[in-house]
Amino acid sequence: MFLFLFTSLQGLQCKAKQHNPFSSSPCRSPPEGARTPNVTLSSDLHCPGIQRCSLQLVVSTSFILTEPVHGLIICVQAPGRTPRCEQVHFSKSSRKRMEGSLVKVTSRSVGVSPGQEARVRVHMVPELCGRGWTGTFHAPECSSGDLRKKVPQCITGSLHYSLLPKESKLVVSVTDMLDDQDYRLRLCLESYVCSGTGADALIKKEEAVKEVSLSFSRPVPCLCIEGWSAMMDAPRVRVCPFRDHTDQLWFGVTFDPMEQELSWQPACPVDVVVSLCQIGAEDVCEDLPHANQTTRTSKVKFTKVNANPHLCVKFTTASGSWTKCPFKKTNLPLNPPHPNIPCPAPV
Repeated sequence: MFLFLFTSLQGLQCKAKQHNPFSSSPCRSPPEGARTPNVTLSSDLHCPGIQRCSLQLVVSTSFILTEPVHGLIICVQAPGRTPRCEQVHFSKSSRKRMEGSLVKVTSRSVGVSPGQEARVRVHMVPELCGRGWTGTFHAPECSSGDLRKKVPQCITGSLHYSLLPKESKLVVSVTDMLDDQDYRLRLCLESYVCSGTGADALIKKEEAVKEVSLSFSRPVPCLCIEGWSAMMDAPRVRVCPFRDHTDQLWFGVTFDPMEQELSWQPACPVDVVVSLCQIGAEDVCEDLPHANQTTRTSKVKFTKVNANPHLCVKFTTASGSWTKCPFKKTNLPLNPPHPNIPCPAPV
């Protein structure tokens, strides 16, 4: 049921009841001076317990009570749901006594989900032509106010981590998680989705210490810690400890000696120009003609490549350039390349 609060009035008797949203009757011509009601939409938190809050739509309506008005209908519809309508009826004796007075009606019992859009329609009973009110309410997102800590659909828990670089591990602890749910953690590589790098770790709700260790192979920028309550459609929180470790991207160049193919694929999405260059005088790597490719996620391949210690791969992004020389061996002499080495052909 709607909760109807009346202010600026004494003695107005009313009765609220459910109203069929699909019933309708022709509107009446409004009397002289009749105006559209003033309506404001907001939200409030209803909290029967800790971490048990829910969002409620608050519809506040004010109007001057005049004949022939003897009630008010408020309808709320969220996407994918049947409209919910309630009608408040003012008794005949009280509305005669209070005619010309300001009536303020507040409803608070319609729940909305965080980020949801609800359509609201308010009109008098009987309905007056051209004097109804229609509006849309956008419920706060989970990032607003205290929702992240109080509304179950928004509670993700907070992640804290420490790095053990020699062991290639992250020690992750969780606070502010739902107290009646287990909790899952994993490492993932962030792209269009965050793809898991191994099995999930589970923290039981009854465990006193909410902490796990997660192993990784290389601290690349898109490696993230992801956590969520172990329940259906739980919201997730993500922390990426190595965002600034761009230098870790320029590994993984491979060479197939049978096919004479040099290849590399970015471990993380990055806008990069990959080119082949040749070490020359003063250790400057001169770009080879027609040997560069641009990528973000796709594998780069160069064919007809001679495994020469002077041949290197250059990676160029908006923030700088890095060079890797996969054929350079410290125990091999760096002989000058043969002048007739053909330029590698990009695929």
